[in-house]
Order: sequence, then C-alpha cells, then structure tokens
Amino acid sequence: MVAHEFVKSLRQQMTEAENLLWRHLRGHRLNGEKFRRQQVIGPYVVDFVHFGARVVVEADGGQHNESPGDARRDAWLKSQGFRILRFWNHEICNDTEAVLEAVLAAVECRPPSPPTPPPRGGGVGGEGEWLHKNSSNPRTST
Repeated sequence: MVAHEFVKSLRQQMTEAENLLWRHLRGHRLNGEKFRRQQVIGPYVVDFVHFGARVVVEADGGQHNESPGDARRDAWLKSQGFRILRFWNHEICNDTEAVLEAVLAAVECRPPSPPTPPPRGGGVGGEGEWLHKNSSNPRTST
C-alpha cells in the first residue's frame, strides 16, 4: 500500500515538463499508442512507460546530471528488456515536437514478436510438444 500512496503523490506533484509530456501521451494521443505514467516496474517508479513496446520515457531535471542511481536503475530496466529514453526538462518544454518524434520512433521500432510454433511435424519435437508445454498457459501478447 505504501508504493501505491507514493505513486499517487508523484502523479499529483508532476513537474511542468512531465505535465506537458503527459498531455501529449495520455489517452492514446500519440499515434494511438498507450502510455502509463508514474508506473512501478520492479523496485523503481518510471515517469512514463509503453509496456507493449517496452519503452520507458524519463523527464529529467538537474538532479539527474550524471546520477549513479540513474545508471543503476537504467541498467536494471535494460536487463528487464526496456529501452530508456531520457529527456531534459528544458528539451520537453522548448522542443516538444522533437521529443514526441523521438518517443514515437522508439515505440514504433518494437522488438520482434516471439516465434510461432513450428508447423506440424517440423522443428525439434514437432507441434505436439509445443502444444503440450503451452496448452494450460496460452500465449498472450504483451
């Protein structure tokens, strides 16, 4: 419950740059893409995330300049398959269109989908083995 209250307070105290970016990302406004704000991912809270494309967007102020904590956080998020885009607050406020273009380009460059099972009789173990391993847990898109 503590994490929920912390995230709620972050949403209520967003910076000017975060608010500006959120106005463009919320409600599928950026080319129909779905973003979430102030999301918990593992031990961290990220400013914005697109889970389908595994893209994290961070709005950084001066406190993030060469921060060792940010480097550890980014390394952990990358190890979980996320790409991290960091923009300085002044970039977001003064060159919003360029920031949005960079975000959209990252989102549209999605990682490839998981491979489909081999056709019946093809590949190691054939289709029957794949169905057996996955029959109780059907694949879902992320």
